Amino acid sequence: MSDMSGTKALALEAHCRAEGRAFVRFDYFGHGESSGTFVDGTIGRWHADTLRVLDTIAEGPQLLIGSSMGGWQMLLAARARPDRIAGLIGVAAAPDFTENLMWAQFDDSMKARIHEESVIYLPSDYKSKPYPVSRALIEDGRNHLLLDSRLSLDCPVHLIQGMADQDVPWQTALAIAEAVTSNNVMVTLIKDGDHRLSRDEDLTRLTCTVDAMARLQAG
Repeated sequence: MSDMSGTKALALEAHCRAEGRAFVRFDYFGHGESSGTFVDGTIGRWHADTLRVLDTIAEGPQLLIGSSMGGWQMLLAARARPDRIAGLIGVAAAPDFTENLMWAQFDDSMKARIHEESVIYLPSDYKSKPYPVSRALIEDGRNHLLLDSRLSLDCPVHLIQGMADQDVPWQTALAIAEAVTSNNVMVTLIKDGDHRLSRDEDLTRLTCTVDAMARLQAG
């Protein structure tokens, strides 16, 4: 439920401006300044948002940067538009989280409630309001799972993952690295890093990763 006014998005914009590099940030449907409500969103709907921005706003080869759910969207977009992608940078990327990190962790009573009521509310560590999880989100997520098969991507991939992340296990980054067919895959594990990875040292690491991948494509 984070949005484009978050610490990482703003730090990336400032860095790209200083480097004279084009940059796009946007809010998904139901997030931040965009229309709609979060509970009506699905992985497929947000995937369509990503492709719309990529197809109508961004120009030329792109470095995609995705944090958490954005990491899932980043991978889906790269699979859908391989010719537009110069590289991928994931920060606590969470593909398949609706199935592996939600549904698989729900007990029988929670599963029954989401079927009966179409939505359940989970406590959030980041916002005062609870986090709504809809039946549509879970069911649509199954149409976009990535880690149950090989992920045919040939571009460079760099995954940054905190080992103290309470939301996305650090092993997820290794699963992504294993699934991707590209041989140019790097995983950086930060032992004391949390889910957000928004400390000053985390932001420096992220912007340096962007610069390194941009140099790789230019060189």
